[in-house]
Amino acid sequence: MEFSEFKRRVHQHFGLNLDGYKEKQLKRRIDSLMQNVHFNDYGSYFVALQKDKEQLNRFLDKVTINVSEFFRNPDIFMNLEKKIIPGLLKRKSRLKIWSAACSNGCEPYSISIILEDLTPNQNHSIDATDIDKNILEVAQEGKYEERFLKNISAERLRKYFQKKEEFYVVNEKIKKRIVFKYQDLLTDRYDRNYDLIVCRNVTIYFTSEMQDKLYKGFFEALSPGGVLFIGATENMLKYRELGYEKISPWFYQKPF
Repeated sequence: MEFSEFKRRVHQHFGLNLDGYKEKQLKRRIDSLMQNVHFNDYGSYFVALQKDKEQLNRFLDKVTINVSEFFRNPDIFMNLEKKIIPGLLKRKSRLKIWSAACSNGCEPYSISIILEDLTPNQNHSIDATDIDKNILEVAQEGKYEERFLKNISAERLRKYFQKKEEFYVVNEKIKKRIVFKYQDLLTDRYDRNYDLIVCRNVTIYFTSEMQDKLYKGFFEALSPGGVLFIGATENMLKYRELGYEKISPWFYQKPF
């Protein structure tokens, strides 16, 4: 089976469209995984994905890049906390936020912690979406090993987490703002009127055409004055063409 046919069948059987991904990177990741699990052709590997849920879960984890931690790139999150979100709060007391490709939930929980510190008990809303249903279950549970928490201060750790054996569990006050749900960024419709969209270290895996499509979609999903927050590994070169204003490194605003 050719790689193109493998991608077509994955889309057909599992609903995962891989055509928007950079092909060399994608093929390298899948070939590496196949080697690790002792498959040397796409045909037999696809059959295994159909029959073995564990193999399918490993495949989805590898393809969708589930890497995250609380306050990843702390200096950039400091800018979010000290400048970007306070700027948004000057215009609106209740914010609507979207954490796109939220992975294991560290990112939306980090944002909820910031909001609780800035506006205690205020009922902001955070949509947190991902294409991997298994990682969404992890996110909803909100239970993390210590290695994910290295950027959290001791004060916030005491305030917003409960220690249970070797894990730290996010408390309900932080959880209650967040709705976790399945979404394929490449094919599904986006909601509207977001004040902040966070999509970090995701678009680097997509083709430039698909990146432009996503950024256009985010632009339409933002309210006037809303901000898109991208990853430290990413750079939106065509931001003016797409309608954005750059207000800070990695932060782009939809004009009023």
